Amino acid sequence: MENVWSRPRRAPRQTLTLERIVTEAVALLDEEGVARLTMRRLAERLGTGSTTLYWHVRTKDDVLDLALDAVFGEVPEPARPPGASWREPVRALMGGWRAALLRHPWSATVLDRPLLGPNALARTEFLFQALAAAGLAAPATAAHALSNYVMGSVLMQVTWQDRGGAGSGAFLRERAARYPALAEHGLDPEWDAVFAEGLGHLLAGMEEARRLTTRTPPPA
Repeated sequence: MENVWSRPRRAPRQTLTLERIVTEAVALLDEEGVARLTMRRLAERLGTGSTTLYWHVRTKDDVLDLALDAVFGEVPEPARPPGASWREPVRALMGGWRAALLRHPWSATVLDRPLLGPNALARTEFLFQALAAAGLAAPATAAHALSNYVMGSVLMQVTWQDRGGAGSGAFLRERAARYPALAEHGLDPEWDAVFAEGLGHLLAGMEEARRLTTRTPPPA
C-alpha cells in the first residue's frame, strides 16, 4: 500500500523542510478550509515554487494526510497509573482527540482517509492496548465504537455550526404538536455536556460487558 508514509523521506531542498510544509498547510487549512488548499497556494505561502514543493509531497492528498496527522499529534497521551480504572485514560484520550479535531474544524471533513500516520497510529495503539488490558472480550469492536463516536460527534458539531443549526429549538417548539419529543428535548445541544454524557454511557456499557464476560460461573 503506497502512501506518503510508505515512501522514503526526501532530504530538505533549498531550506524547505517537510515540517515547514506541514506547519504552513495546517495554518492554511485553519484559515481557509480544505476547498482552498491547492499545491500552488501552499507553494506561494511557503515562498517557493511548486517544483520545490513537489520534491517533498506528490499530491494534495499527501498534504492532507500529513496535516491531519499533525492534528493527532496534539492529542496528549494519558497516564495510566497502576491500579486505576481503565476507563479514565480512555476517557481522557477520547476527550483530547475531540478537542484537537475541534481546534481544526476542517479535519472533521477529511477523516474518511486511512489514519496511517505515526501520531494517529500511536494514539490508536494506546487505545487498543488500554482496552485489551482491561479484559474486554472484543477490544477492536470497542475501539471502533469509541473512535466512531468521537468522529461522528465532531462532524455533527462542525456541520451544525457551519450551517446555522443553532436556533433549531425555537423552530421545533413552534411545531410541538407534531414533534413533541423533539420540542421538549431540543436540537440545540450543549455540545461538551452531551459528548461527555454519551461517552460515559459507552464506557459504562463496556464495563458491564467486561464484568459479564469475566464473571465466574456458578458451580454445577
